[in-house]
Amino acid sequence: MAKDFLLEIGVEELPARFLMPALEQLRELAQTALTDHRLAHGEIITCGTPRRITLYVREVADKQEPLAQEVKGPAVKVAFNAAGEPTRAALGFARSNGVSVDNLVRRSVGPVEYVFAIKKEEGLTAGEVLPFLAPALVTGLHFAKPMRWGSLEMRFARPIRWLLCLYGDNVVGFELAGLQSGRHTFGHRFLSKGRLEVSGAGAYFDIMRKANVVVDVNERREEIKRQVIDVAGQEGGRADIDSELLEEVTNLVEFPTALCGSFDEGYLEMPEEVLITPMREHQRYFPVRGQNGRLQARFIAVSNGGTDNINIVRAGNEKVLRARLFDAAFFWQEDLKAPLDEKVEGLKKVVFQESLGTIYEKVQRITALADFLAGRLDASPAERKDVLRAALVSKADLLTNMVYEFPELQGIMGREYALRSGESAGVSKAVYEHYLPRFAGDELPNTLPGRILSIADKIDTLTGCFGVGIQPTGSQDPYALRRQALGICHIIIEGGLVLSISELINQAYSGYAERVAMKLSSGKVISELDEFFRQRLRGLFNESGLPYDTVDAVLAAGVDDIFGTWLRGKALQQFRAEPAFDALLTAFTRAYNLGKKAPHDRVDQAFFETDTEKELYRAFQAASVAVEKCLASRSYARALAYVAELRLPVDRFLDDVMVMVKNEQVRDNRLALLKQIADLAGCIVDLSKIVQPGKITT
Repeated sequence: MAKDFLLEIGVEELPARFLMPALEQLRELAQTALTDHRLAHGEIITCGTPRRITLYVREVADKQEPLAQEVKGPAVKVAFNAAGEPTRAALGFARSNGVSVDNLVRRSVGPVEYVFAIKKEEGLTAGEVLPFLAPALVTGLHFAKPMRWGSLEMRFARPIRWLLCLYGDNVVGFELAGLQSGRHTFGHRFLSKGRLEVSGAGAYFDIMRKANVVVDVNERREEIKRQVIDVAGQEGGRADIDSELLEEVTNLVEFPTALCGSFDEGYLEMPEEVLITPMREHQRYFPVRGQNGRLQARFIAVSNGGTDNINIVRAGNEKVLRARLFDAAFFWQEDLKAPLDEKVEGLKKVVFQESLGTIYEKVQRITALADFLAGRLDASPAERKDVLRAALVSKADLLTNMVYEFPELQGIMGREYALRSGESAGVSKAVYEHYLPRFAGDELPNTLPGRILSIADKIDTLTGCFGVGIQPTGSQDPYALRRQALGICHIIIEGGLVLSISELINQAYSGYAERVAMKLSSGKVISELDEFFRQRLRGLFNESGLPYDTVDAVLAAGVDDIFGTWLRGKALQQFRAEPAFDALLTAFTRAYNLGKKAPHDRVDQAFFETDTEKELYRAFQAASVAVEKCLASRSYARALAYVAELRLPVDRFLDDVMVMVKNEQVRDNRLALLKQIADLAGCIVDLSKIVQPGKITT
């Protein structure tokens, strides 16, 4: 009968970030191993805590499924003679495969008939398979930073201290890492004493619960969330629950107990980010806000234990946070003693990148770039003034005590110190926004000065790094160039900004001038960054749900105008649902297939011989004028509709006129006309990339 299978790997406390990837790996490894070993099974459950990684598989069959294997032998005419008697070839084949000649079967493979041996292998019992399967599951787990311990050669996230492995009520015996598997486990480090005996796999979860271990990750997460909300509510506030922090705390405890602590309300005079950062990033506390949304002098901590001595635990947490906030208040007061712009000079001693100079030089470059962008984006005099002033002080907060202690506050502290140094609200906000977006899904700059400064900063970094040969390779991207290029795409698309990326890169390249020894020419940098941005846009289009051939068609037509590229993608997808799309694709395809043969694209009306080609040329000229107006107003769907209207004149032309005539000038003229029609669509999208069901496009 089928029985449940249990494997628990007991370890010293795992880093929180290791647990979830390990559980996902273990699920996949178990699924693959059980399938490969032909053991039927039910639901696969993975769960764990900082001290254990657990696999639980329901209803694992007690025996492998039988294996039937067909082995191809010699052809029938070789295996048997004319009298139907087996030859030495047949006898040898049957003997080597452990079957009798009488049991050989005949099958046709193409025109030839062969003999086959059907080999049947009875499956092993689960008790025979699992002792080999279980240790392979453990050693199959991989971690970003594995370690060795003692004199062992084995590597794992943390030292393994026990191995619990059961099939039903029976121990699955194996030896690994100097340990022998058994039926013993351990409960909570402080709330449970001694080894615990697990009588059978089915008893595991109840035993863990009684030993004060919530082994199910989802259950533990929901329990923490419930407790944090309840405790905050008891204080008359609401918890500020960050999903990433909740996930981390879930993987730090086995038996969660939420508690509320407090700190001196005088600290609330500082910017709330100064308070939240040490609470969240350093102490893993949940901030508490009042009903008005303002931060309170409260925090929620999650203890790995029960309510005994909870006041001592609370006092300890308050003491640690008090020390951090005291330091933060000291840094805050020290930083405010001098205005932000006085720190700019000190940036001359801070290296941006060893080949690209100092942060001070970068500030000069992005100031020039911001001035250029302000002109391109029609910034008002007030916006231009704000962005140039913001560019000057944008990196000054890197020299503050607060950012030195809490690097994640760069930009945030720049904004706060700028305000308190007498800078305008526009300048202060631009200083903050120029770091945005900082990660996937982060907020974007929503002011023009902020957008300009953010783009200037990021394009300077991209151009400089590519220019000196620093480019992302595989998973390596130490300067976060992918994130910065993606950030530029998001800002341009969200803001509807009309910019030429190649022009911007060229401007950024000139900012390095002779100060930096570039390895690549400006043209090469533009070419490589063009492809780099193309890949970022491909990802954005894929995330938005556009079909791959729509994405290919849009990107093939160029990505220099990122916002225009985005609009073209949406327009093509919209137009594909219109009845006129078939006409567009037909007109383009017929013109494209012949137009490829054109030696040039110059059309001379003197070589027209028929009214049909004259009619097509007039229709093309009218469509060209209409498309040009649509492109100027970015009405790309309407532009595609005008190209689609060329289907009938194209059809009449190809039906009535012989294109490939002997007269070379007439032939080339007709091909050039078709090429111009194909190119008219190509300035919007490359329709040759579109794949239509039942149709083959070139």
